[in-house]
Amino acid sequence: MSRNMSDEIKTLGFVLRRTNYGEADRILNLITPQGKTSAIAKGVRKPKSKLAGGVEMFSKIELCIHLGRGELGIVTSARMLRYYSKILADYERMEVAAWILKRVSIIADSSDSPEYFKIVEQVLFELDNGTNVSLVESWAILNLKKATGEEINVYRDTDGEKLSPDERYSWDAIEMAFSKNAAGDFSADEIKMLRLMLSAELRVVKRVKGFEKIVPTIRSLTKTLK
Repeated sequence: MSRNMSDEIKTLGFVLRRTNYGEADRILNLITPQGKTSAIAKGVRKPKSKLAGGVEMFSKIELCIHLGRGELGIVTSARMLRYYSKILADYERMEVAAWILKRVSIIADSSDSPEYFKIVEQVLFELDNGTNVSLVESWAILNLKKATGEEINVYRDTDGEKLSPDERYSWDAIEMAFSKNAAGDFSADEIKMLRLMLSAELRVVKRVKGFEKIVPTIRSLTKTLK
């Protein structure tokens, strides 16, 4: 967030949550490139409010926040840069987007990472763009875990041995790692995909040919991480 001498910050953000306050105001919980913050948008619920169109859910916004003596800053201007409106036309996509925003709101209270903003931005863009929902959700869950320091082990098994392309594995949710199992669901293909998902942006991951066949197995793993 950039800050000038008048104690006003200018930043990009995504609204994580909006809470009605008083007769016409709203308290906004936001994720920005610098972390989570809260501010009050005064009069935003009035019909002719200049702020109303700039603080919608599922939108990327640019806003200025005046910092006063209280705990909450005051939103002085807000401009919508992109509205991911197609998400609202699909219940499954809307549900995934809402869950990610809620999850980020919770974990950003106890840990601060610039990755949260990047994750939200990619998730909303790809959901709006029609990308496979299970791929988007699984990628988000894996990378949120990574951002909080709980990255899964995709290089060594539960015995500490390097994962082999010739072995099959089962997922151990307690150890957050794989264990050898000849009848396991995870082969070299799934593990390569997991490694890519933890190291690359969604726009790169979705280009992998045949990912649709792999995603259901990966989805079974990420469900244990929610």
